[in-house]
Amino acid sequence: MAYGGAGAGPPPTAGGPSSIRQVKLDKECELRIEVSAETPLRLRLLNGTAEVFGTEIAPEIWLTFPPRLKFAVFTWYGATIEMDGTTETDYTADETPMISYVNVHAILEARRNRAKESPSDSDSSQVIDRWEVQKLACRVGSQWEMMWEIDAGIQPKKLLQAGAYLTRGLGRQGWKELEISPERSMCHLLVIVVGPTDSGKSTLSRMLLSWAAKQAWKPTFVDLDIGQGSITIPGCIAATPIEMPIDPVEGIPLEMPLVFFYGHTTPSIQVLVVFQNCCFTVPMQTCMVINTMGWIEGLGYELLLHAIDTFNANVILVLGQEKLCSMLKDVLKRKPNVDVVKLQKSGGVVSRNAKVRQKARSYRIREYFYGLANDLSPHSNIANFSDLSVYRIGGGPQAPRSALPIGAEPAADPTRLVHNVAGFIYITDIDIQRKKITYLAPSAGVLPSRSLIMGTLTWLET
Repeated sequence: MAYGGAGAGPPPTAGGPSSIRQVKLDKECELRIEVSAETPLRLRLLNGTAEVFGTEIAPEIWLTFPPRLKFAVFTWYGATIEMDGTTETDYTADETPMISYVNVHAILEARRNRAKESPSDSDSSQVIDRWEVQKLACRVGSQWEMMWEIDAGIQPKKLLQAGAYLTRGLGRQGWKELEISPERSMCHLLVIVVGPTDSGKSTLSRMLLSWAAKQAWKPTFVDLDIGQGSITIPGCIAATPIEMPIDPVEGIPLEMPLVFFYGHTTPSIQVLVVFQNCCFTVPMQTCMVINTMGWIEGLGYELLLHAIDTFNANVILVLGQEKLCSMLKDVLKRKPNVDVVKLQKSGGVVSRNAKVRQKARSYRIREYFYGLANDLSPHSNIANFSDLSVYRIGGGPQAPRSALPIGAEPAADPTRLVHNVAGFIYITDIDIQRKKITYLAPSAGVLPSRSLIMGTLTWLET
């Protein structure tokens, strides 16, 4: 790709005076940059050491940052940065929360090492197969109170190793029913980052992931922010493994993502089911970082508590709001293995209004089809109505079970989504008379499935 590409020589200039300039950073300072909306920015490290969101910059290598990107270059010991191009704004800051952030990483690293060295309390013959656990979750659907209807062939002692999966739906009461101590499942470190809108949750998550990957861990990143989306397009709940520090330009890797499509940017009660499906499908790792939505009041707060309980998070990092931190500490005080930590919001966080957020969602969708540097070529295709089955999460009112004949079950549960999506298409035209749709797809050829999930996302291709 053009962005992120490295070049050893000086950047080309366009005939006018050179726009190259240098910025010297003192130790524990950062250069905060907002790239111009029209042109990219080239940047390189001349001397010293520096990093972008936890990923070190290689010296003397030009990096090209795309338009509209906002980022910061931080140095622990001092550095000289060279830039070529225009910016909306760039300035240096000597007051940052980076020391507190890296201290959190150090504590998490110590806990991961202790968890890795802890001997297992059960032999391999008692390990339940992951498919059995997933089958158990699918059987009870979203009614977690029915979780105790376990097959006779699955003994409670066999759930010991699989407890990391089941505890996310069971809670402590479930462990009591199964006579298994919840402390036995604490060999995994699940960090969830919470806070209001524009508090720096995605940035902190990225830093913790990159620092963990630098220490040879392979953390899993789970993104529950349906409004923006750090892994794929908005309206999704997604997860992906991080095997190396995140590229400062291209962002989260997309080689092996697990994606569930909710289809809306505003959460509702139906998003709980998508939470649960993602939770039971993501492989449990010693290191996991979970990013959350910025809606922290009313239903948003209830969804946040449900996410903490569903994923059985044991470290909660609260950014930028003392009230939320106090509320979570009060609610979770009966869980001795859960730590709630308040962290300072970075002064470099940029507040965005609804219009700016809508534009950001449009750019994310365009990036999916055309690439970060417009180096991808999507294809337009036509399909018949009869070739497709269209569903929607929370599509409308449903008849209650009491309205069905005695003993009858609903033919389908439109809120039950149990499969990873294969990709996304954009509907450009619907021909009612010919019963055909025209759509834009990332690649040519037939669709991998006839089942489509419709969302309420809008995008005007430009």
